[in-house]
Amino acid sequence: KLILLQGHERSITQIKYNREGDLLFTVAKDPIVNVWYSVNGERLGTYNGHTGAVWCVDADWDTRHVLTGSADNSCRLWDCETGKQLALVKTSSAVRTCGFDFGGNIIMFSTDKQMGYQCFVSFFDLRDSSQIEKNEPYMKIPCSDSKITSAVWGPLGEFIIAGHESGELNQFSAKVG
Repeated sequence: KLILLQGHERSITQIKYNREGDLLFTVAKDPIVNVWYSVNGERLGTYNGHTGAVWCVDADWDTRHVLTGSADNSCRLWDCETGKQLALVKTSSAVRTCGFDFGGNIIMFSTDKQMGYQCFVSFFDLRDSSQIEKNEPYMKIPCSDSKITSAVWGPLGEFIIAGHESGELNQFSAKVG
């Protein structure tokens, strides 16, 4: 059954299902983050706060939290049910990829190589609130050659696999970089 979802003014940048497959998250080259029932296309709501294109979205394992990254130089953590912004991490350049580890405790995101800034992959442990408050990840990996265009967590959150603009693939340890 074909369902047409109309919730963005610009091109879609990522679509993501939650683990159960009952919710669908969409982001685009506009500041809107939408969540939909996947079975009938009903829009449940939006997560409002970004001021630029939203490049990436992810939901944790039990769909309690949503993570978004944007061209407004921020990565934001949301309460999935209420839409309330729980955390804001400011960055030097656009956030291109983001994701939760298997347990939902560690987030990673990558920033673009632009405006004189180098591409980085940053890791934050959500169990340590001081990391978010101080905007200091427990680990930050520089990627000097080319920016990361996609990244996913490996099994059990031990590493991430990153695809670069140059076509190169890298595997980064979430413990030692």
